[in-house]
Amino acid sequence: MSTGTVILGPEHHGERMTLDDFERAEAHAGFLYEVSRGVIQVVDVPKPRHGYLVRNCRQQLESYAERHPGVIDAVFGGNECKLLVRGTETERHPDLAVYLQPGPDVDGDVWSQWVPEIVVEVVSTSSRKRDYDEKPEDYGQCGVGEYWIIDPSESQMHVLTQSATGWKEAAFRLGDVNESPLLPGFQFDVRQLFESPSL
Repeated sequence: MSTGTVILGPEHHGERMTLDDFERAEAHAGFLYEVSRGVIQVVDVPKPRHGYLVRNCRQQLESYAERHPGVIDAVFGGNECKLLVRGTETERHPDLAVYLQPGPDVDGDVWSQWVPEIVVEVVSTSSRKRDYDEKPEDYGQCGVGEYWIIDPSESQMHVLTQSATGWKEAAFRLGDVNESPLLPGFQFDVRQLFESPSL
């Protein structure tokens, strides 16, 4: 797949493709596309509950940003950013990415140089293996400081924090509050995340 423009569709799921070719490809609407370890992943658009959880998480982050100006530069969704893992031929679009520093002023691909300090993924049935088994390695290689995994099937949130020996994990359940050292004064309310009226 190295010549011409490839139009990706569900029939390409599981096919091999380089990260560079994936960058140039176009896609049929109605599905989500990533390339993981050089293999195309095609998944259905998540159910509305997934969107509500992403929204609830984003609201807490943006509320914090309003109360603490200058700490967070941007909170972007999966269609607004991407992480490139050149070493494994992988492109990721996290549900949310929290950038503390402004992006570099470059003419080339900003996404190969601008890495979020925090990434958030909401687990769905089709994404469970990627969220728990593959993405920690990818985000660690990129230099992400914290990886939050929101799991509605367990009504809890796993927070992976980078250390000198790799990821350290902590679980937060209903009634718990996550205080990230990357966000001074931040208190993430897990109950508020899962007990929104929309859910």
